[in-house]
Amino acid sequence: MTTASPPHTAPTPRTTYRQVLAEPRFRLLFLTRMLGVIADSLRITTFSALVFAGTGSALLSALAFGAGFLPQLFGSLLLGSLADRLPPRALIAGGYLLEGVAAALLALVRMPIAAGLAVVSVVALATPVFSGASGQLVARWLNGDAYVLGRSLNNMASSGAQLFGLTLGGAAVAAVGPHAALAVGAALHLLCAAAVRLRLPRLAAQPTDGNPPGGGALRKSLRGTGALLGHRPVRRLLFAQWLPSAFVAGAEGLIVAYAGSHHFPSGSYAVLMACLPVGMLLGDLVVGRWLRPAARERMVVPLIVLMGLPLVGFAGDPGRPLSVVLLLLAGCGFANGLGLQREFLAALPERGQGQAFGLLGSGNMTVQGLGPVCVGAFAAVSGTGGAMALAGLGALLTAAWILTWRRTPEREPSADLEASAQA
Repeated sequence: MTTASPPHTAPTPRTTYRQVLAEPRFRLLFLTRMLGVIADSLRITTFSALVFAGTGSALLSALAFGAGFLPQLFGSLLLGSLADRLPPRALIAGGYLLEGVAAALLALVRMPIAAGLAVVSVVALATPVFSGASGQLVARWLNGDAYVLGRSLNNMASSGAQLFGLTLGGAAVAAVGPHAALAVGAALHLLCAAAVRLRLPRLAAQPTDGNPPGGGALRKSLRGTGALLGHRPVRRLLFAQWLPSAFVAGAEGLIVAYAGSHHFPSGSYAVLMACLPVGMLLGDLVVGRWLRPAARERMVVPLIVLMGLPLVGFAGDPGRPLSVVLLLLAGCGFANGLGLQREFLAALPERGQGQAFGLLGSGNMTVQGLGPVCVGAFAAVSGTGGAMALAGLGALLTAAWILTWRRTPEREPSADLEASAQA
């Protein structure tokens, strides 16, 4: 008599990018996001060039560039709860509509520089609400590893679309002038708004225990942000995603000065600037496509090390070819964020995820705006290469900090965090 062998359990099949893109609702959000990032890059660079052409001031031009990023943190703090309290289709379509109207105003109305900066700042203030609503839908429609790959696709789309948008911006300004280029960006945003309004299913806002969706938005946003930052697992996961990006952005802000101080050939800075987003594309593709979920999560610290260690190499003042390699490697390290996505989502309350995703994005934009200011302050003392190396050291210290964590990815959100999200 033979003994039957135990049934063999087949390994869980690996999720693929094709399967993620087969979800039509995610595909719509993905494509409109890609168009939106192209339009954003076109608007930001063109408006900055327009301000410089009108004033000759590098400071005002830089302020025009940064006006689309820095106000986002205040928008998340003051308005973030609306991402969970209003219907997501209306929010996302309204966001693209607002961006389209803003670009159209900049293109068609000859306004003072201060008024133009105010228009861009208002859009940035509202951005966390729209992006939070979109992030909440992605988390709702994609489960498990599909969610992580969805985030990977969004990262790659943002990097590629940003590169294309910057290139398109320069070409459009040269070919048709800044005002017509802004009109092109406005048309792209309006196209996204129409696609979301017509193709995205109508979904109700999350229940809020009988409270009216619009009441007390400021109070609820501040309370929700305080609860998120006061909950240790969420707080540390936010900073784990913010800090490495801030340090690398600080080094990125010195690339032009580094190329100039080392007398690289004309135009070299543009090649060096492109290395980080190209590396981001490659890193997300490799880590998202070929590594399994557990491997991605084990690679978080090594990938943050990969962000920082090449930047430390700039202390030796490498030449142009080696600088290209170092920046490409640093860009690949950005894929560390894929290994944090499941843990971050598990740490969030069921309600209030939209505000959390808005805070993640707005905080990231803010620290990437502050990074070049902080790192640049050291360049006067240590030189550009030394300051870039210092930024790399900051990323390495972040990796060491993450190693000290007690990894508890399955921990449930605390009662006060859940209660605040529902309040």
